[in-house]
This record gives sequence, structure tokens and C-alpha cells, in this order.
Amino acid sequence: EVQLQASGGGLVQPGGSLRLSCAASGFTLDYYAIAWFRQAPGKEREGVSCIDNSDGSTDFADYVKGRFTVSTDKVRNTVFLQMNSLKPEDTAVYYCARTTTCSDYENRSVWWFEVWGQGTQVTVSS
Repeated sequence: EVQLQASGGGLVQPGGSLRLSCAASGFTLDYYAIAWFRQAPGKEREGVSCIDNSDGSTDFADYVKGRFTVSTDKVRNTVFLQMNSLKPEDTAVYYCARTTTCSDYENRSVWWFEVWGQGTQVTVSS
């Protein structure tokens, strides 16, 4: 079965770090892009980052640039979102999703993405 399993969320103080994982099963990440989104209560879903595993290119939303990085461990078939210098406004449920390209990922409909992970809660609070 083709699945994405997101994990790694939790409660962290402002300025802290978390690393989210998006483990893929039933397919290899080599030929796909994985996008990260987040949704806070009462707010629209917004794009966070994307990594295209076919060429290693990455993309980040302006509000996380310089603080978040994204990488893929091809042996573990897992994408990692490293989040540093976390702010209270980063609080949200984070989702990973599979697609074929990172092009304009942040504006695509949910239907553009073939597989979604279940989401993991990130709370930044003192």
C-alpha cells in the first residue's frame, strides 16, 4: 500500500528545534517530490517546503527561509523537515504530500497531490 507517515511533532519553546519525518512506504521517493504544508486552527493551509527527489532541488516559503531545511534519506525512504528557531506562529498541524514536481506546489489544489500523510502537531509555546 502506498503511504506517507508523518511524525516528529511536539511541544517546543520559542527558539527551539524539531525535526519532522515523512516516511514513505509502497513506493520509492527517487522519482517524486514531497511537499510540506501546515494548517493552523482557523487558517488556510499554507505551503512550507518542497523537495524534488529527481534532482534534489528544494523550495521554501518566505516565512521559513533560513530557519527550515529539508532533506531526503534515500536508504530510509524518508524526508526530513528540520525546523530551527521556531516561533509561536509556526504552531500548526504539519502534513507531507507526494507529487511529481515542486513547481508552484504552494498554490496547487489538494487534488494535485496523490498521497497525503496524516499530519503531526507542532506547538511552539513557552
